[in-house]
Amino acid sequence: MTTIAFTNDKSPSQLLGYAGGTITVLIWATWFLVTRHSAATPLDSIDIGLIRFGVPALVLSPVWLKTGLLPKALPLHLLAIMASGSGAVFFLLTTLAIHSTPAASSGILLGGSMPLATALIGIVLFRERPDGTRIAGLIAIVAGVLILLTRSLADASLPWTSFVLLPAGAVLWASYTHAFRRSGLTAVQASALIAVWSFLIMGALALVFGISLPEATLPEIGLQVLSQGVLSGLVAMVAYGTAVRTLGGTQAAAFTALTPVLATLGGGLLLGEAIGMTEISAAVITGIGVALSTGIATPRR
Repeated sequence: MTTIAFTNDKSPSQLLGYAGGTITVLIWATWFLVTRHSAATPLDSIDIGLIRFGVPALVLSPVWLKTGLLPKALPLHLLAIMASGSGAVFFLLTTLAIHSTPAASSGILLGGSMPLATALIGIVLFRERPDGTRIAGLIAIVAGVLILLTRSLADASLPWTSFVLLPAGAVLWASYTHAFRRSGLTAVQASALIAVWSFLIMGALALVFGISLPEATLPEIGLQVLSQGVLSGLVAMVAYGTAVRTLGGTQAAAFTALTPVLATLGGGLLLGEAIGMTEISAAVITGIGVALSTGIATPRR
């Protein structure tokens, strides 16, 4: 087992962080749709979890083999928060809820709650003090989410699990965001450790409860491998970690507020849901909120 070498190298440009945040929300929007689709297949949460974390654990095996499963320079509590906040626990909670929640509503209750939970944790626990521009951005995000939520509640009756598990997932993700920022890990190192620990947890659950992978068709498994394993489990994790490293936790998490908008639009384009002025208004307001809360529009001194 080796010790991680922490460096004080200059962070990449903010442009890289904005790109990472954008890539993350684009992948997440498709993740909601594909995860929702999996409810109609033989695949259950454990099956999808094995794919979600197995692919990045395999691809990034040289990384976690080098750092070790318990890096000496990484506090154990931070590793636990990261592995649960964006790994197995987060995945199981949110997947269970998404299977019984429309994609658009899932995006609203999870993606819309993430930046708010991240900002509140930063303010309460870490004494972060967002400026007026970023506060205005968070308010705009709340307004956009409420517009979509009002429309969603008017159109469909959601189970209680949607209102409990998805916001809980947002708090877990926000905790991961702050823990990762303070871990000293690179985005790739964190992604590797989260993947391998989560895969081990999923493997243990599979031994206890069994799997349904043999019952699924190859196209169904292939879709999950691409969406869950390659895009969500690998690309989005590294992209989001890069955004956190360059922009900061609260600013990076603000990008996730675009997820409900994209999930709503995706539901309209792919699932035939109507897109009217409500969705367009929410998209514009939330987009403005993201721009303000990430600091893009903050004047440079």
